[in-house]
Amino acid sequence: MNYSVADTARHTSRQIVQQTLDFDGPTRLAHSFPPSDFVSAAPVIPNPLRDWRKINEREWRRVDEWGNEWARIDDSSKGEVVNGVLGDLDDVSRFPLPTFSESRCYSIAREMFHSHPDQWHIGSIHGFTFSVARKIRRLDQYLQDLLLEPDRIRILHDRVDERIIDQIRGMHQAGADCIMIAEDWGTQTQTLISPRLWRAEFKPRFKYLCQVTHSLGLRVFMHSCGNVTAIVPDLIEAGVDVLQFDQPLIHGIEKLRTWRDQWRVTFWCPVDIQTSLQSHDEQIVRQAARDLIDNLWRGEGGFIAGYYSDNKSIGLEPKWQEVASDEFLKHASRSQSRPA
Repeated sequence: MNYSVADTARHTSRQIVQQTLDFDGPTRLAHSFPPSDFVSAAPVIPNPLRDWRKINEREWRRVDEWGNEWARIDDSSKGEVVNGVLGDLDDVSRFPLPTFSESRCYSIAREMFHSHPDQWHIGSIHGFTFSVARKIRRLDQYLQDLLLEPDRIRILHDRVDERIIDQIRGMHQAGADCIMIAEDWGTQTQTLISPRLWRAEFKPRFKYLCQVTHSLGLRVFMHSCGNVTAIVPDLIEAGVDVLQFDQPLIHGIEKLRTWRDQWRVTFWCPVDIQTSLQSHDEQIVRQAARDLIDNLWRGEGGFIAGYYSDNKSIGLEPKWQEVASDEFLKHASRSQSRPA
């Protein structure tokens, strides 16, 4: 690619992203492939157990900042929680939670953002309510608790939300432009819980946390895996500004376009990592990139061209995302040059 972020002298990356979110006819396409318009940092709590350690020939373990024990069986996967810190719901009101209110948690973020003044600053926090609570209790047990122990689970959620608000405020003080959360709500076919339960327990929490974030002048970016079609309108209504989907085709481009046009929400997507990229066919990959530009960007904003950061985990040669990135830029440029 011949493109450089510096090519557009009139606007910085930060301004390009702002124009994109505002549907203000950005000078060019915002993107997260190199050279990225974004720089990201997260809260850091000193934790000597956070790094993976090999405990036998086939297994690694680590303990996260919340006290949850993780396991994996190879040297590259993200692993999964095998022991949540809350083993007994009787302890839900008193088990210890990490402190995110101290300024030192954000020293790395402050330095990162200060060093990159022209890029959009993403403050990556530890999810919203679901992402944190599902690990504290371990997912299989937690999903049962949502149905069988709703009162005690609400106590857990309230305590988690307090820590989330501390992170939002800390990231604001560090110089973030947005907060970024990752909450994987979907399987390949449906949401992990019923949309009705989601709306009863989680939508009000999303709405409140988004209100806190917006009150500080920050945007809300959210990643979610799988098929979350049933709750996307609720996420937008609650205040999510950018939805980062690695599988845009699981929802359908037409559906994404409808949501974009109706609510002026922005989608941040690579070429679909489970379908188009896996074709290993240059024509298919380039067409998929063009479809995203034609339907979700259109020279107006509302779309950020993405790049899936872990080619190895999806068994993909980097060249296919390089093809996608090349087509994103070329087709966006061609689209802007066409007469209105």
